[in-house]
Amino acid sequence: MLRMMCVTAHPDDEAGNFGGTLRLYADRGVETAVLCLTPGQAARHRGTATSDAELAALRRKEFQASCKILGVSRGVVLDYYDGQLHRMDVYSVACEITRHLREFRPHVVLTYASDGGFTAHTDHAMAGMFAALAMQWSGQNNRYPDQFNCGLKPHRVQKLYYSTANFVMSGRPPINPSPVTAVIEIGDRLETKIQAFHAHVTQSPLFALFENNTRPRGRQEMFHLAASSTLGSVAQETDLFAGVKEED
Repeated sequence: MLRMMCVTAHPDDEAGNFGGTLRLYADRGVETAVLCLTPGQAARHRGTATSDAELAALRRKEFQASCKILGVSRGVVLDYYDGQLHRMDVYSVACEITRHLREFRPHVVLTYASDGGFTAHTDHAMAGMFAALAMQWSGQNNRYPDQFNCGLKPHRVQKLYYSTANFVMSGRPPINPSPVTAVIEIGDRLETKIQAFHAHVTQSPLFALFENNTRPRGRQEMFHLAASSTLGSVAQETDLFAGVKEED
């Protein structure tokens, strides 16, 4: 079975940035996973939570509900602190992501570029940089070799994509987006994507803003091919699994 993993920073990222693509490939029989680095406990919008711990617990449940809507078979939320990913030890975080890559063994990985996506969020940028390191290191037997004592083996991811877009959001810090190399037509899965975002009830004050930004552009999700196990120039793609070998 083909496998795809998405590495994000907060609960709701999986829906807002990648939801249509995750649902599309799940519908095509691809096994999908989302690895979320923080439980989003520093969010401005907090629902009924009266503490960071309560908000984290609520957002973990919302994340699982969203993953179910998107057909994600494996959704994992780690315990790094929201808003502080830039302070984390790079080697340690990459180690944890590498372990998940070696366990799930995805053919394709989705994440953010160093621009932090169109919101320019620092956590998004850091999640992408951690994931890019882990994507390279998971296939190398001299990186975190202690993981092999638990039965894991090196795993070479075939393609790494960054989420990107052909627009920028007003009122946000300026970014230099990654060029679009893949356009994924999600069609009516736009509504599924919005439904999954609405599963994040604590973030309900953002629902109208999200829909106003998403609906005019929402039947496409765009990506940049950042790394590939196949040598050669980059071609425009409409399928993130183009050229992927299933036996790996």
